[in-house]
Amino acid sequence: MASRPGQLALNGLFLFVFLVSLMLAPIRATAAPYAAMVMDARTGEVLHSRNADTRLHPASLTKMMTLYIAFQAIQRGEITLDTPVTISRLAASEPPSKLGLRAGQTIRLRFLLRAAAVKSANDAATAIGEAISGSEEAFATRMNRTARAMGMRNTTFRNAHGLTQSGHMSTARDMSVLGRHVIYDFPQYYNLFSRRTADAGIATVRHTNRRWLASYQGGDGIKTGYTRAAGFNLVASAQRGQERIIATVFGGSSTSARNARITELMDMGFNRAPSRATIRQPNPPAATLSGVTNLNGMKTVLSTSSPLINAIAVSMEPAP
Repeated sequence: MASRPGQLALNGLFLFVFLVSLMLAPIRATAAPYAAMVMDARTGEVLHSRNADTRLHPASLTKMMTLYIAFQAIQRGEITLDTPVTISRLAASEPPSKLGLRAGQTIRLRFLLRAAAVKSANDAATAIGEAISGSEEAFATRMNRTARAMGMRNTTFRNAHGLTQSGHMSTARDMSVLGRHVIYDFPQYYNLFSRRTADAGIATVRHTNRRWLASYQGGDGIKTGYTRAAGFNLVASAQRGQERIIATVFGGSSTSARNARITELMDMGFNRAPSRATIRQPNPPAATLSGVTNLNGMKTVLSTSSPLINAIAVSMEPAP
């Protein structure tokens, strides 16, 4: 028969094990769901998919749409790369990852684009949205309108940065579609997504996925994302010769695990894709813009069918 001190020690051990199991159980139960897609970027052909239409948290993959709309706004003459943007209290208060913007300061749009694309800065993303549409809500409306025009049927945006918010959801398929539009609709700006470092005006920022870009042959983008709800997400692209592959992963368990899986998916894509294929570029979204006033006091009244838009599109802004 165990002594009383020994019994107490044994009971304490059982209690400790029980409490640890309670702490670990929710972690296992809330592990982010996995989804993936591999696409031949040249044609849009799907080479592999798993849970590709399951609505999940996109995290900072969202910033691909924020940047896409910024490129679109520049092309349409709504704003320029050198437009000074005044930072709001909301933008300055966004949690990390962030550039460190202060409420009331001004900074050129090009620096915000670099910070959002390279560092995945949440404060920069919010500032971009407010500069273009006047408010986060108005910008989210434009994001959703653009997503629908691209055929992103299972995506709903609530903010410009991708931090977890009720209803802010997307899928591996939709994010692959968006990545393809980024590549083909704005090739003059695509180099942003492969820069290992960039001058963001008030700081030099480093790419969130520089290790994978440095290690994978032909890797040149596109965007990482992480929140606890989302897990480790990535939309990646690589080009080898005439072949270009897009691979998307949602729900990675770590940066290294996500990158290892992306590498496997990329290799699968290059093995399955034909060496030659006729490029069928996606049709740019033709959503008509409503007359909203941005923070720079400019009224947006143009549509993509406007002759003025076509004239603006001919002359490209210099790379940001």
